[in-house]
Amino acid sequence: MNALERPTVPGDWPRLDHAEITRLLPHRYPFLLVDRAAVNPDPDRWEGFGWKGVTVNEPYFPGHFPGTPLVPGVLLIEAIAQVAALSVLWHQDEGLAGRIMYLLGVENARIRATVTPGTCLMIHAWVDRRRHRFIWFRGRIWDGDRVVAEARISSTLAENA
Repeated sequence: MNALERPTVPGDWPRLDHAEITRLLPHRYPFLLVDRAAVNPDPDRWEGFGWKGVTVNEPYFPGHFPGTPLVPGVLLIEAIAQVAALSVLWHQDEGLAGRIMYLLGVENARIRATVTPGTCLMIHAWVDRRRHRFIWFRGRIWDGDRVVAEARISSTLAENA
């Protein structure tokens, strides 16, 4: 498969609805950026897909930018981080109960296209490397068959205070 070819979601992966997503992530409106998700059930392969329907009612559109609404690039990167966290935290039965994922850094972020209201985004995040409680993910966001954003994200698992 070409590195920029849109991946397909395996049909047997568990699907997460809004209730399950909010159980796993601390984010709430307006910073919850994943509407639904699917995660790899293999506890040794942290990978996930998320979907976000971008509507004209998003709270950032009046200021970014008036007359030409665009999703801010930092929110696209945050969406990748949230899907990455879901792919890990869904495995809470494997000793992750009471943990939270913190974003530590972003590398090689690229915003490749604008995202406007009416877009349905597919977000894909997968583990690039793990070392103790530190995890590096790669992620891409797709609008149809085109990549609109990508990044490498570093994160850590910590106790939820």
